[in-house]
Amino acid sequence: MHILLINPNSTAAMTRSIEAAARAAARVDTRITAVNPTDTPPAIQGPEDGAAALPGLFRLFDAEVIDKGGYDACIIACFDDTGLMTLKRRSPIPVIGIGEAAFHAATLVGEWFSVVTTLGVSVPVIEANLAAYGFAKRCRKVRASEVPVLALETDKDGSCDTIAAEIATSIADDKPDAIVLGCAGMADLALTLSDRFRLPVIDGVATAVALAEALRAANADRWTGTAGGARIA
Repeated sequence: MHILLINPNSTAAMTRSIEAAARAAARVDTRITAVNPTDTPPAIQGPEDGAAALPGLFRLFDAEVIDKGGYDACIIACFDDTGLMTLKRRSPIPVIGIGEAAFHAATLVGEWFSVVTTLGVSVPVIEANLAAYGFAKRCRKVRASEVPVLALETDKDGSCDTIAAEIATSIADDKPDAIVLGCAGMADLALTLSDRFRLPVIDGVATAVALAEALRAANADRWTGTAGGARIA
């Protein structure tokens, strides 16, 4: 299986970190190709960054999936699921958002979950996605750790400590059965935090890879988007 992973922001170092997390989660016979646009914001923090990322994301998707081809699934590696529904409608292959994947996984391991994300500006976007996907009633709270996205690359230890503190507050106040990490840059923290809190801490990157592989195994990837792989305007 060949999975295309697109990081919608333009920070190549984050793409490499996300790629490493995806490879660690994938089966040995699954190939991962990770790319990012060069003409989008360096981090997607809130709706304005998400909107600014769309043209570059769509051009890259067209170049890789429509023109080049050869992929069995595509993962959009931004927890805001930037451009996801547009891409689903147009794509000849399954397109999975890491936010959508993580929400599905959280509802499978428990009744309630909370999300710990980066900045407060991202909270309304995530809450809107939860409502659109039908998961709002299962989510106790979307919490902002106030860790900037790029700090996850430049200050991993400090970021982890701050995120862990927010998880501890969530466990005390929200009483969730699982925690969802609300940023692709948090992917490498999931195992450490799961062990620390003895609670499922779910990373959307690994979950999206597993779901893509499951779709292939179930032959559920044999479909075509409603636009038949049309180029995105």
